[in-house]
This record gives sequence, C-alpha cells and structure tokens, in this order.
Amino acid sequence: MRAWQVGRLGEPADVLSLVDVPEPQPGPGQLAVRVRASALNFPDVLLCRGHYQVRPPLPFTPGLEVCGEVVAVGPGVDRRLGERIIGTPAMPHGGLAEVAILDAVDAFDAPESLSDAEAAALHIAYQTGFVALHRRGQLKAGETLLIHAAAGGVGSAAVQLGKAAGARVIAVVGGPAKAEVARQLGADLVIDRREQEFVAAVKEATGGRGADVVYDPVGGDAYAGSAHCVAFEGRILVIGFAGGAIQAPPLNHALLKNYSIVGVHWGLYRQVDPAVLGESHRALTGLAASGAVRPLVSEVLPLDGVVEALTRLGAGDTVGRVVITP
Repeated sequence: MRAWQVGRLGEPADVLSLVDVPEPQPGPGQLAVRVRASALNFPDVLLCRGHYQVRPPLPFTPGLEVCGEVVAVGPGVDRRLGERIIGTPAMPHGGLAEVAILDAVDAFDAPESLSDAEAAALHIAYQTGFVALHRRGQLKAGETLLIHAAAGGVGSAAVQLGKAAGARVIAVVGGPAKAEVARQLGADLVIDRREQEFVAAVKEATGGRGADVVYDPVGGDAYAGSAHCVAFEGRILVIGFAGGAIQAPPLNHALLKNYSIVGVHWGLYRQVDPAVLGESHRALTGLAASGAVRPLVSEVLPLDGVVEALTRLGAGDTVGRVVITP
C-alpha cells in the first residue's frame, strides 16, 4: 500500500516521503481500516516537526483523523468487517495512508448524515469544541463567545457549536476571505484583526462587559488581548498555540479581573475518563443529524496532495478542513 512517512523531523515538505509499505495488521484491541478520508490537522504539522506532545518513533505515518471501512480486527475487538467508522489512528500507522490502524476504544460509528470527508472532519475539532464549551467552559445560552481563528478547522467547529448552544458568537479572523467564511458559518459579529483591534471591538460590541467565554487555539497575542476583553467571571479556554508563542499569563491579572484560565486537553480524557468521548460523540452525531453542525470541508485532495496541503496548513493559509481521500 502507499503511505506517507516521516523519516526525520522537520518541515513537512522536507521530511515526508510517499512510499510503498506492507499493509499494517491490527494487534490485540486494534482494528485496521481502509481509509476513505483523512482530515488534516495542525498537529500533523507539529508531528512532522517533532513539536507535538506525542513523538512516535521514526519512521511513522502522520494523520490523526480518519473515516474508514473496517477491513481487519485484532483479538478482543467487537467490530464487523465493512463497518464505517471515524476515529484517531494509533501511531505509527496514521491516516495519511491507504490503510490505518486504530485502537478499538478510539473508533466510533461514522454519522450516517455526513459524507466520508465530513465525517473524517467531525472527530477531533468537534469533540474538542464540545468538551471545551460545555464541560470546561460551561457555556450558557445567551452568553457571548469570542473565537479566535474562527475560519480554521478548530475555530469553524467552535462557531457552529457555539451557535447550536444559543450563544452570541464573535469571530476573529485574518483577512476578508476568512471573514466571509465566518459569516457564512453563522457568526453574529466578525472582526478582521488585520483591519481593527479586536479588544476594542469586543468591548464595543458588548457594551464594555467583554466576552463570557473565549475560545483560543492561537495563544500569544490572541491570549494577551483576550485577557483584556474577557468579562467578569469569564472563562478563557486554552485550546492550543497555533500562533507559535506559549503565553505566560500574569496570574494577578486573573485575580483582579476575576476570570478563569481553563486548560483543554481533549486527548487526556481517553486515559482519565473515556466515557466523556462517547457522550460527546453521541451528542455530535445528533447535532449533525439535525443539521446544527456540518464540518466545513474546503478542499478534498488525493493522497499526492498531502505535502502541499500541510505546508499551507502550517502557514495558516487554509480555511475549514482540508481532507485527503486515498
């Protein structure tokens, strides 16, 4: 089969090779899937660079999110051949290949209401958003939700989930094309950070109160500004650091303004409380069936398009989700 492999660490264009390798076989508690679609994530770029919290042994195949058809099961796995599932592959046999390996606990039934490409894009970003907004952020209907990088894969999911929860959504984006995407997703107010200073815009839109919940997958300056426009008893959700800078927040500021800084590590629930993931998947399947959420798939590319797509993703030049179909 064909698979992209990282043989050394660096930028995707420098370290990825498309090679022919034997099809991997599932071990105990695992299953193999014929990949029908693999959604690209910023952590795939970080994996190539060696900057992700997980560092698989070299060589490995990246690709953290797939929709696939079960073609083999290992001992102890209660899955039928031919089932359509979504989930997170087990490294080193990631989703940027024709066949991937998943631990059975990381495989979920693919929503019937979504195409393969949409289903592949539902898992990580939407589970992260659902857990962040509802479990960690305690978002309530009528509250104001500020979302950074709102036209990207993670942010676009948060916009839809925020609207589904009854929140007023303020979307921060970079550039007019991304602003239009955020409007189409349903954001109530869109701020182009290249044209206006988002802190002042948020304060003006909220009558000086600020945002009740901030969804921040960017970090750095985005976080620093958010601390100045978060509401009394607001919650800043730390999703990631796509901007490259990891902030060191002054805790006296959080004390004086009475807001919470809330970490969101979605993958940790697999180890600590896996039932949360099952509950979130059932809720997301229902939201997808009702039409309340639908992943924004901006591009569907063949396996040969991985390097170019990951390069653009790493540079912040994509909107929504880019999906690979082997």
